[in-house]
Amino acid sequence: MFGFLKTKITPLVGVDISSSAIKILELSRAHGRYVVENYGIEFLPSQSVVERNIKDVNKVGEAIRNLMKRMGCKLPFAAVAVAGSSVLTRVIQLNADLNELEMADQIEVEADRYIPYPLEEVYYDFEVLDPVLKRPEFVNVLLAVTRIETLDMRVAAIVDAGLQATVVDVEALAMERAFGLIGEHLPTKGAGSNVAVIDLGSTNSTLYVFKDRRLIYSRDQAFGGKHLSDEIQRRYGLSAEEAVAAQKYGGLPEDYTTEVLTLFKETVIQQIGRALQVFFSSSEEEEIDYIVLAGGVAMLPSLDALIQEKLNIKTSIANPFVDMEIAERVNKNNLMEEASALMLTCGLALRTFDNE
Repeated sequence: MFGFLKTKITPLVGVDISSSAIKILELSRAHGRYVVENYGIEFLPSQSVVERNIKDVNKVGEAIRNLMKRMGCKLPFAAVAVAGSSVLTRVIQLNADLNELEMADQIEVEADRYIPYPLEEVYYDFEVLDPVLKRPEFVNVLLAVTRIETLDMRVAAIVDAGLQATVVDVEALAMERAFGLIGEHLPTKGAGSNVAVIDLGSTNSTLYVFKDRRLIYSRDQAFGGKHLSDEIQRRYGLSAEEAVAAQKYGGLPEDYTTEVLTLFKETVIQQIGRALQVFFSSSEEEEIDYIVLAGGVAMLPSLDALIQEKLNIKTSIANPFVDMEIAERVNKNNLMEEASALMLTCGLALRTFDNE
């Protein structure tokens, strides 16, 4: 067993290790409000993380170390997340009279019922959620299981950077924590609504569905911004680094918008539509009331308006920092531009305040 749901120490930084970049965020709290004390983004060398699995611990550790130095951040403790596709989660029901140690013993004794892998190959942890409706003598317990090598690689990268991985979270739980911030700005604050948060990353996208502000569904798919970068490389004969720089700083040919970007946006909408159909077919829900876009792809100009028009679902871009104070050292304009890409990082940084 490995405490990757409960363990915490304060203060800490949220460290998001994606397939293309490292994102780090430091939060504090003052006068009842969260404060963004520091943040930064560092792109990773190609192939150091593949399909969200770390392949080169040293390169990832070096990127984290370089970013912490550039930020001037000296906090030694970090929260990192394991990708949803690498984690098995399920809700089980246990006797409400059991304490945590007794619950752990029961899970271990009945591991064949709950964990589809040999115990020596996994880390697992659990968290008590709420009483079982109509069966108050039982409680719902969230069980999370991940393979040892998956978690160890992430911890090793954090340690290589000179930090301590005091919290290892699950991406879906970190996103749910961050959603608590943006949910405040939805109509009726999200109550009585189904909200789809679509995290559009570099190589993967994840659909999270929240019902009454609680996570009820998540699913990954292999699609992301790299598809756009690959097409730019192919069409204009650029290297991967040149394609990324051209997207960020400009300089692409005049036909880029009509011949490449517009087609990519249409593909994004198709992928979102398919992901929603899979959700509908696998649940009892029949509609989505709002879409919130997260991830780097969400920053593409007018993507939210186009999705709203094509899917006829009100769509906005995630910004978990809208109610936060911003420290003087932080470039507020840059933070607001990159806010959608920092949802997961924000959810990790919020672990600092779990027990307050």
